[in-house]
Amino acid sequence: MVKRQAYQPILITDASRSQNDQLTSRQRRYVLMMGIRVACIIVGAILVGANAPLLWVWLPLCALGMVLIPWLAVLLANDRPPKEEHRLANRFHSRRQDDTPPMSLTAEERPHKVIDIEP
Repeated sequence: MVKRQAYQPILITDASRSQNDQLTSRQRRYVLMMGIRVACIIVGAILVGANAPLLWVWLPLCALGMVLIPWLAVLLANDRPPKEEHRLANRFHSRRQDDTPPMSLTAEERPHKVIDIEP
């Protein structure tokens, strides 16, 4: 006889973030990164105007920030969180088919009764 596990309810803390919440977070990250890019441009202009010492070190760093930050900002703005089946936590808690709680199965996978009205 196979011992079935008791039904484990799905916790609300396991729910993924809403689409609007994810979009707002990505927009804020994009604006922050582009603000850092603008700061790199301004700092570079100030350093050139002030004829700062070690200008040969600071200008390439500012230029690197001006080139890499927009590229990273676009990549991160278009990024989505990983899907449930690809999360690392689920890989450690993988279940066998017999251990799956009945409520976590889709309608096609749930065992169902067939009532035949003909004798």
